[in-house]
Amino acid sequence: MLKIIIIEDEKRIAQELKSIVCEMDDEIEIVAMISSVSEADEFFASMTKCDLIFSDIQLTDGLSFDIFKKATIAAPVIFCTAYDQYALEAFKTNSIDYILKPFDKESVAKALKKYYLLKSQFSSHQANMVNLLQSFESQLQKTAATSSIIINKGDKIIPIKLQDIALFYCEDEYVYALSFDLQKNIVSQSLDELEKMCGAAFFRANRQHLVSRKSIKDVSRYFNRKLLLNLEINYPAQIAVSRLKAHSLIEWLSQI
Repeated sequence: MLKIIIIEDEKRIAQELKSIVCEMDDEIEIVAMISSVSEADEFFASMTKCDLIFSDIQLTDGLSFDIFKKATIAAPVIFCTAYDQYALEAFKTNSIDYILKPFDKESVAKALKKYYLLKSQFSSHQANMVNLLQSFESQLQKTAATSSIIINKGDKIIPIKLQDIALFYCEDEYVYALSFDLQKNIVSQSLDELEKMCGAAFFRANRQHLVSRKSIKDVSRYFNRKLLLNLEINYPAQIAVSRLKAHSLIEWLSQI
């Protein structure tokens, strides 16, 4: 019997993950569902052995990293997170898997398959976990370190703080940065590159728009289960988010 613990503060997501995992294999048992760092600390202080942990990163009372730093936990961890793949490159060097929210049966199945393939190597997992946390936090710091972008205007090189930018958008094969005071400047990076540089403070709404959380006033429902972003600034175009990305948008808005 494969004994699994789920650490997730959103009950709906926790129940969904439990259902998906239990459908995968009759030999899986969910031994605990934990919703906070404090609850996890208390649980692992007297925990019976488990084989695998699914854990969200950002919980209501802190990061789940704090749990694994304090407790001696031999079980491998599969992180469930809404962080972008760029920030998660650290996981690849430590033989620990992750699934990006919103997850589905396929992504959970792949993570479990990796666990079965690698479980014979998990005897030194605690040491690997320390390396994982250090690598991940270092990667997040590098991502967060990008606080400005460079604008070239004639013979001048001008740094503009990301916090002053409402959105980036594509138009006529150029990429523009639009500030909150409606200043428009061409940037040299692609939207894909900017998405990686900006991290979790910006959301890739569609192929044409990368939007700052600070610029979003609210969100409206649109036809065909799409969503429309209503901005704090006067931006003439509609910014639509597809139904496939709608859940990711809501998740992102709730965490930023």
